[in-house]
Amino acid sequence: MSPMSYQTALPRDICMCAAPCLPLQRSNRPLPVRFVLRGDAIHHSFAEACCADEKLIAGVQLPCTFATLRASNRFVSTRYVPDMADLHPFRAVRPQPSAVADVCCAPYDVVSTAEARDIASGRSRSFLRVIRPEIELPEADDQYADAVYERGASNMRGFIEAPYTVREEEPSLYVYRVDTGERSQTGVFGCVSAADYDDGKILKHEATRPAKVRDRARHIEAQQAHAEPVMLTYRGSDTIDALVRSITTRVPPLFDFEDESARHTLWRIEEPEAWQRAFDRVARLYIADGHHRCKAASQVARRHRTKNGTNRPEAHYFPAVLFPMHEMHIMAYNRTLSGLERSSESLIDALASCSTLVRNVGYAVPPQKGHVCVYVDGAWHDLALPPAQGPRTVDTLDAARLTDGVLRPLFDVTEPRKDDRIAYIGGIRGPEAVQARVDAGGADLGISMHPTAIEELVAVSDDGDLMPPKSTWFEPKLISGMLVHTF
Repeated sequence: MSPMSYQTALPRDICMCAAPCLPLQRSNRPLPVRFVLRGDAIHHSFAEACCADEKLIAGVQLPCTFATLRASNRFVSTRYVPDMADLHPFRAVRPQPSAVADVCCAPYDVVSTAEARDIASGRSRSFLRVIRPEIELPEADDQYADAVYERGASNMRGFIEAPYTVREEEPSLYVYRVDTGERSQTGVFGCVSAADYDDGKILKHEATRPAKVRDRARHIEAQQAHAEPVMLTYRGSDTIDALVRSITTRVPPLFDFEDESARHTLWRIEEPEAWQRAFDRVARLYIADGHHRCKAASQVARRHRTKNGTNRPEAHYFPAVLFPMHEMHIMAYNRTLSGLERSSESLIDALASCSTLVRNVGYAVPPQKGHVCVYVDGAWHDLALPPAQGPRTVDTLDAARLTDGVLRPLFDVTEPRKDDRIAYIGGIRGPEAVQARVDAGGADLGISMHPTAIEELVAVSDDGDLMPPKSTWFEPKLISGMLVHTF
């Protein structure tokens, strides 16, 4: 039976006894607690603020009946909320272990067409030929031309039928670990529902561009497959952590190989039911990387809906790797500005006029939230950002304070997403790339940001807001070509 999810509000003194680790400061308001009902039995609950598992609600031992729980006079309110997000096993198409290192590659949006062409040169099995099919066409061709999608579909068919790939016999989930040496992330690889995305169970934090969504949807539809997973995150769970340990310490991996950036290890979960039950306790999933692919998957699923259902049920799911929040690593997304038509001294004076500026500091990375490092005329300066101009979490983000308090009043930057004077440099390249661009004359001013915290991303998503463009750079990136979902 599918779980049904409810939410109630408990007085905070009860929550203090049930889950003392909860952050309950400065508020006497009832704390939302969500619980899952299977049939007539409530099996577990958790406080949304930290997902701490509890065995008691208002002094009632779990599992108990719904009627028993409702009868407790300690409840302030109870309301039904939609079911938890669905974790769906799938029959993946994957390389043979002997071929996986030759096949797998960086995601499509991490390498340019020129870079992909160079990487795939001499590598006939490279999955870049599926996710960047324009590399097999003349360089002058438009990457959005019909021929590109046709070539991608042809290359996907070739991948599925190749002697070095197999399709799983049974629908499965997987555990995937990526280890760069400096850090390691371990997540659950499965499919999630496009309907859950539509219903707000998979929360977004970033605006999407229609042209890019259209491009991704055309590739998905032409290939009848989701070639690459999205990256999702969730509030941690002791139960899921224990399941992960049970696999990674006892089961031989299906894949274990290295590329130039990381070591990749994959374990197959042969009995996914316990994992699905564990994810029943996860109230929300959050998009970390892959907003355009999520929306494109939703559009494709919608096209396959009919009054009588669909003859392609797998079209309503798309692949994702789900990582716990505490393992996520966000790097800064830095910026440069060009076309400012001011002298270096004038720029420095303007910056100093809007907030506290410490000149000629010996560092290029801001030491704390609320500060940026600005590179002008061969030197780095520390700028304290002006106060937030609104009460919401999104207003307090450094990227928002930078735009609202510095870029808009000083340089008339009203829409950072569309302003051609701003260029963005992914955090993996560091402030050195910012400095190099300014020194080479490609920009007038460079800005090194403090990384956004994962808690800020989650808070903005929970509020239903969208973060300013290029607020996050997640590292390490997922690898492509390891598991493909077809429909």
